[in-house]
Amino acid sequence: MRKGAATVGFQRDDPCRSAPLSGPPPLQDAKVSSKPKLRSPGDRLRQIALFELAGLVLITPPFAWISGVALRESLGMLALLALIAAVWNGCYNTAFDWVEGRLTGRSADRRPFRLRCLHALGFETGLLMLTLPVIMAWTGMGLLEALIADIGLAITYTVYALLFNMAYDRVFPIMPAAAVRVPEARIDGALPAER
Repeated sequence: MRKGAATVGFQRDDPCRSAPLSGPPPLQDAKVSSKPKLRSPGDRLRQIALFELAGLVLITPPFAWISGVALRESLGMLALLALIAAVWNGCYNTAFDWVEGRLTGRSADRRPFRLRCLHALGFETGLLMLTLPVIMAWTGMGLLEALIADIGLAITYTVYALLFNMAYDRVFPIMPAAAVRVPEARIDGALPAER
């Protein structure tokens, strides 16, 4: 080793200096963002409102037909479930986006497909726990029957949530903060203004 050569990643008194470090970098060395770019409150409200209204229009008729619950009763119950889902949606998505942004530095509209699937599954699992008692009380269904109905709704809404959020992120992307323009330096080190 040359005198004065850098030993990047090794301590000077480390007896194993010749062996490279392996494995992923420690968490504190990973790129994280303490201020991930999130949707504005107005944008989040628009997302929730569009999601829930379109969901009611698309899902109420098939639910009423399959479950045998009258259309008006189905609409009332699904509207209550939509209200529960709207509150859960805002809390869950904001928390998920914040954690994802902190861990990856990425905004929600840049979320990879596999993570989108995990996101949708987590959302629907939490929602299932919140809505099962409502379905049982509203329709008089037993636990098993209500669970089957709720799982059917969860599967339907999981697919719907995945497609809706992909479309929403494309139509309403999260705009990055205004970038600061740094002048380009020439090879000789002079800035353009110094030419």
